[in-house]
Amino acid sequence: MLRIAIDGPAGSGKSTISKILAEKYDLMYLDTGAMYRTCTYIALKYKLKDNNLIKKLKETDIILKNNKVFIKSDNDFEEITDKIRTVEVSKNVSKIAAIPEIRQILMKKQQQIAAENNVIMDGRDIGTVIIPDAELKIFLTAKAEKRALRRFEEIKNTQKTTYEEVLKDIKMRDFNDINRKISPLTKADDAIEIDTSNMSINDVINEISNLIEKVK
Repeated sequence: MLRIAIDGPAGSGKSTISKILAEKYDLMYLDTGAMYRTCTYIALKYKLKDNNLIKKLKETDIILKNNKVFIKSDNDFEEITDKIRTVEVSKNVSKIAAIPEIRQILMKKQQQIAAENNVIMDGRDIGTVIIPDAELKIFLTAKAEKRALRRFEEIKNTQKTTYEEVLKDIKMRDFNDINRKISPLTKADDAIEIDTSNMSINDVINEISNLIEKVK
């Protein structure tokens, strides 16, 4: 088995790096952040909270396929790939991700996938909670200003926002992720930290590829 856990704060490049590595090494890529964003989207769309939200999530399948995200329930089938990347979802995802019942629902799904496949997962607690026995653990980080600029460049053509707003959101998410009581953002003791502030995507890919070759 080859299981790679990539953790780190918002905007550190986890998803981009994970997708490239998944294709390079023929791994299943599981974007756990997209799963929490999907839960947040459902909460906002249907104006649900507490037990009503939990009930809805238990009745809804989250489908991640070909870098697209879908939700499926008895009365609904919808592609939400772009809809889960809005500023509104970003502002609320840390709050939704801190709900213990939601984390339990998604954790079971993620652990089952990791037990059955060669995977690369990115998130906040992959190396500490989801697959603590992963063959390789990476902690990607970068300065908040760098992460905000990357996120702004990614969404500026599709969403009405400013760099300052994105930076504020990044810092707020950092605080929420680090200080939440359930599975906070924490670097695993045996994770290798990589600061991507002054690195290109290729630089990061090459560094992690060298690490993968050692554990294959």
